Amino acid sequence: MNKLQTSQQAISTLQSGMTIGVGGWGPRRKPMALIRELLRSDITDLTVVAYGGADVGMLCAAGKVKKLIFAFVSLDFIPLEPYFRQARQNAAIEVMEIDEGLMLLGLRAAAMKAPFIPTAVGLGTDALAGNAEIQSIDSPYDDKEWLAMPALNLDAALVHVDRADNRGVCQINGPDHYMDDVFVRAAEHVIVSCDELVETSHFHQDSKQAHSVFWERSCTNIVVHTPYGAHPSSCTPLYGLDAAHFKTYAASVKAEGGWQSYFDEYVGISEQDYLEKVGGADSVKALPLPIY
Repeated sequence: MNKLQTSQQAISTLQSGMTIGVGGWGPRRKPMALIRELLRSDITDLTVVAYGGADVGMLCAAGKVKKLIFAFVSLDFIPLEPYFRQARQNAAIEVMEIDEGLMLLGLRAAAMKAPFIPTAVGLGTDALAGNAEIQSIDSPYDDKEWLAMPALNLDAALVHVDRADNRGVCQINGPDHYMDDVFVRAAEHVIVSCDELVETSHFHQDSKQAHSVFWERSCTNIVVHTPYGAHPSSCTPLYGLDAAHFKTYAASVKAEGGWQSYFDEYVGISEQDYLEKVGGADSVKALPLPIY
C-alpha cells in the first residue's frame, strides 16, 4: 500500500512514445518538479495533452514533444508561452488544437472508457476542418449532426496536489481543482507529486477533509513528496506563481544560449538546489496568491 517513490523512480516508469497528460491550468498547480525530472531523462517522442503552461513550453524546448493536444498554452500575464510559440511557429511539433470544452469531453470519454462523446460543441468551427482525428456523426434518433469528440486516452498522467498520504489519497484545497480528476481517470498510470506528505489520520480529522479529495486512492499509482513542486506555477493556498521567475524564463528564449542556458541553471540540478536557486522555501511561501 506504500506508493511513495522519488521523482526519479516515478519518471523511470514512463517510456518514450507515450501519451502523457499534465494536470494544472496554465501557470497554476503544474507538476513542475515532475516535469523537470522528465526533462532530465532520456524520454522523448511524447504526445502531450494539457491545458498548457511552462510544462508544455519546456518539453517543447527540450525536444521531448512529438505531438501536442491542447486548448491553450499560456502563462496568463505572458499570453503565449514563449517556447511553445517558437515550436509552433517553426512547425517543430504536430498539433491537435481544440477548445477547452472539447478537450474536457475527450478526457471524459477516456475516463468512461468510451470511444467518443457526441456534442454540438465545435460544429460550425474549424475543429473538424483542422483536425483529421475528429469526425462528425449522424444521430440515430433524429436528423441532427453531431461532432464525435474522440477519447483522449492517456498512458500516464502527471498531477500536483496540496497533500497526499503514502496510500495515494490526494487533497486539493485551492478554489479550483481544474480538470485533474478527469486527467487521472483518463490515464492508465498516475504519478502525483505533493507539497505535503501526511499521515492517513489527517483525512479523518473531520468531514470537510473529504470535500477536497477528488479521486479514489486506487487511481493513484505513485506518490512523490516534492515540497514546492509546483513552482514556478502557483499552488493555492500554499503559494502563488513566481512572476519574476516566469519573466526570466520567458526572456531566455531570446537570450544567447536560450533554452540550454536556462536548463543548465534551473533544470539540470537537484530539486533542493533548484529551490535554493529561486530564493528558498521562505521566498516561495511568500509569493502572493492569485486573485480569482
